[in-house]
Amino acid sequence: MAKATILVADDDRVVVELLSLGLAARGFKVTVAADGMQVIMAVRRTPPEAILLDVMMPGGTGFDVVKRLRSNAATAGIPVVAMSASTDPALPQKVQDVGANAFLLKPVCLDEVAATLRRVLEKASAVGALDS
Repeated sequence: MAKATILVADDDRVVVELLSLGLAARGFKVTVAADGMQVIMAVRRTPPEAILLDVMMPGGTGFDVVKRLRSNAATAGIPVVAMSASTDPALPQKVQDVGANAFLLKPVCLDEVAATLRRVLEKASAVGALDS
């Protein structure tokens, strides 16, 4: 089975490095983006199988990015796992309302991130199989 490509998007370089190394060690191929515009450009260039997306970034919040992805037929089906350090109890529902597939609270556990990504990838694969 080919490694799933995950686009890790966060403006904190340390977080990106830790997530990249941790996900690579757990069998994923990782690409990175530092802001919302980089996410959109990277997805247009080479769509990943899933996106791990910080909610608060420069160049477009995670909300903006998810809305743009969902409004484009070519990117609407890419699973998005949003993450944030915010303790706003309404945030998980807010990100799902705009179209994110899952939400993780930072600091994240790498095993939980990997399990969540696998879950959304499996669900997307099952939906894709039903649609074809």
